[in-house]
Amino acid sequence: MQKPEVVVVTGASAGVGRATVREFAQRGAYIGLLARDRERLEEARREVEAMGGRALVLPTDVANPDEVEAAAQAVEDEFGPIDIWINNAMTSVFSPVHQMQPEEYRRVIEVTLLGQVYGALAALRRMLPRDRGKIIFVSSALAYRGIPLQSAYSAAKHGVEGFFDALRAELLHDNSSVQITLVNLPGLNTPQFQWVRSRMPNMAQPVPPFFQPEVAARAIYWAAHNDRPRVYVGRNTVGAVVLNKIFPGLVDRYLARTGYMAQQTNQPRDPNHEDNLFEPVPGDYGAHGPFDRRAKTSSFQWWATTHRGSLALMVTAIAGVLGALLYWRSES
Repeated sequence: MQKPEVVVVTGASAGVGRATVREFAQRGAYIGLLARDRERLEEARREVEAMGGRALVLPTDVANPDEVEAAAQAVEDEFGPIDIWINNAMTSVFSPVHQMQPEEYRRVIEVTLLGQVYGALAALRRMLPRDRGKIIFVSSALAYRGIPLQSAYSAAKHGVEGFFDALRAELLHDNSSVQITLVNLPGLNTPQFQWVRSRMPNMAQPVPPFFQPEVAARAIYWAAHNDRPRVYVGRNTVGAVVLNKIFPGLVDRYLARTGYMAQQTNQPRDPNHEDNLFEPVPGDYGAHGPFDRRAKTSSFQWWATTHRGSLALMVTAIAGVLGALLYWRSES
């Protein structure tokens, strides 16, 4: 009987993290659940166990390296060596730069960038001596292209990209068998838009077109079991990366015109709504946000990414058929 995988997921209580936990749980994984809110983590644990896996609830603020290290040790004490570590926890603030406060920048960067660094350090302390393991860095198109109203999050994700590049080069230099992958996600229908700190006049939303969190979870699971350094999910993610490399000035102007309205609905924001920047918002939000009707459940770009061989065969076959038809017409 094959030993279940031992997995750690940060930000496991909601959104992409919660969907990722379910993706591994249905395959019987043993999962360390890291997030701040114990109530939501307990709900996630019940889901894992109902699906046939096992889970360990570990209330953790990933901005605290001692808490991350303690959680990693608790997972290994309970389940054995960690096979896969998934750095997913994040937070953001929707606000013009001139209205941002220093403590808001500090908090977003501590969670969204340093939280991934601390997770990687905890995983590497255990994986390097064994010379095996996989670390997933969950990132975004915003790692390559910052957008208005999310300067803190954009800066943090740019930092994740730089850290990933440096670590990958070091692992290659050392001929290490520990693998790392950067998964770049598009806009997703997650609960963060219900609790993010915002100074926009209307309710926050992901930039369209956006996807259900299960699309991200399937990509993360695939990345954890395939040796590919970078994974891009969604045509808009690929488009943002490519266009910013070729036409950065044009992208600046495009986002200046469209970036504000693309990140908010036409419904006024409740000025008294709670945000989760410094403390978790009570209640179990699950994986989905409020945009189920608009969120896509699949991505052809992602299918093509994971089926390159099949796609190449299809293109070759089509080219062969077209070539034969052209030859037949020229001979008739």
